[in-house]
Amino acid sequence: MSPILVGPLAVAGLSTVLAFLIAILDKFLNNYGQLKISINGGKKELVVKGGSPLLGTLAAEGIFVPSACGGRGTCGACKCKVLTDVGPHLPTEMPYMSPKDIEGNVRLACQVKVRKDLEIELPEELFSIKKLKTRVERIKDLTYDIKEVLLSLEGQTIEFEAGQYVQLVVPPYGDIPESAQRAYSMSSRPSDSAHVELLVRLVPGGIATTWVHKFLKEGDSVEIVGPFGEFRIHDTTASMICVAGGSGMAPFKSILNHMKETGAFPEKEIWYFFGARTTKDMFYLDELSALAKAWPRFHFVAALSEPKPEENWKGDVGLITDVLDRYLQGKIDKKKGLEGYLCGSPGMINACINVMKKNGMTEDKIYFDKFA
Repeated sequence: MSPILVGPLAVAGLSTVLAFLIAILDKFLNNYGQLKISINGGKKELVVKGGSPLLGTLAAEGIFVPSACGGRGTCGACKCKVLTDVGPHLPTEMPYMSPKDIEGNVRLACQVKVRKDLEIELPEELFSIKKLKTRVERIKDLTYDIKEVLLSLEGQTIEFEAGQYVQLVVPPYGDIPESAQRAYSMSSRPSDSAHVELLVRLVPGGIATTWVHKFLKEGDSVEIVGPFGEFRIHDTTASMICVAGGSGMAPFKSILNHMKETGAFPEKEIWYFFGARTTKDMFYLDELSALAKAWPRFHFVAALSEPKPEENWKGDVGLITDVLDRYLQGKIDKKKGLEGYLCGSPGMINACINVMKKNGMTEDKIYFDKFA
């Protein structure tokens, strides 16, 4: 190994060891005892055991703050106001904080340890979030790496808006010693309050996706927490330009079926662009094509970026951003105005936003649900 690299690597290794030792010492040597958390000016008062992150401490008391990453500090979803001085913002928080957030004492609940009595502020709607026990009614392979998981609420019900998500509680399994939570958009219709359907794509090394794809079986008991999220239809007459890929299909399946079933937002024209590499990555084609035939204001555009000759693909070809650009320039009526709805990876979403802005859409009319 180059001598130039030895020094930095040694420092990095030592820093990791020290951080681990500090965490162990903090957990076992510092006894914070019973502490109080006052919520929203005393509307709720909790007496809790100190020492753990605020996110988990609240969850143990039945108050579930959204966290798409399960408390790893990588999604920025668990923002709340901490009015008590708990020290400066951590480097792990700063990427998710605007100057207004910092000035307003907004923190990430997963990064703030409960080491003293706290005063915090939370949105009132979080008090209605529930942890629900479900049973796996059906697991269906949609593609080689995407499963449709139907959960039965076993006598319970859930009320949600099309486009929202739940957090799937993953128990310890295999070499995973602790429970974890990960966020998944619901693909089921709000009218079916007795079920929750999720689309789960296998991510190499993913804690939740590995569990679902390799360990979860029909009949198993599963816990979910929710509903969460602000991704939903906006009540305007503007046409909806929807773009997704892979398991980003989930919220759109819920939204489209809900709109068709209820007749909601009858003046909205709907364009749904779904992109994949080859036909083996495509799913729900028959269902969506049938929906387009039965529903005149709905237009479905499926596109492959790398179709193989033997696949005999008859649909659009190209990156979904290029296909979107072509349709925005020549085929979509813009007289009523346009709104963008996006679900997928950050890279795909950012590229689509650029195309939409290039075609006259303003950023405040583009709504998205990113996942890693």
